[in-house]
Amino acid sequence: QEQLVESGGGLVQPGGPLRLSCAASGLTFSMYAMSWYRQAPGKERELVAAISTAGGNRNYADSVKGRFIISRDNVKNTVYLQMNSLKPEDTAVYYCYRDPRGSRAGYWGQGTQVTVSS
Repeated sequence: QEQLVESGGGLVQPGGPLRLSCAASGLTFSMYAMSWYRQAPGKERELVAAISTAGGNRNYADSVKGRFIISRDNVKNTVYLQMNSLKPEDTAVYYCYRDPRGSRAGYWGQGTQVTVSS
């Protein structure tokens, strides 16, 4: 059974760093592109960053370019989101997402709360 388990969320002061992890199981992790999304209260879920299967291609939302870094470890079956220079507007629930492939639909993790506040 597929599982995506996020961790690393919490409360951080503005300007601080935080690293999110998403551990995958029940799938051949290296076959799938992975993404991080976020959803702030009252707003739609938005794409934050995406990474290709081998990690060679990465894309970011304009709002996080230069501050966030997505990476993956295909041995540990984990995708990461390093978040630097955090701003209050980064406050949201962050979700790990396994991209669809062929007939297999995409799959969401349960989310982890990130709160940026002094």
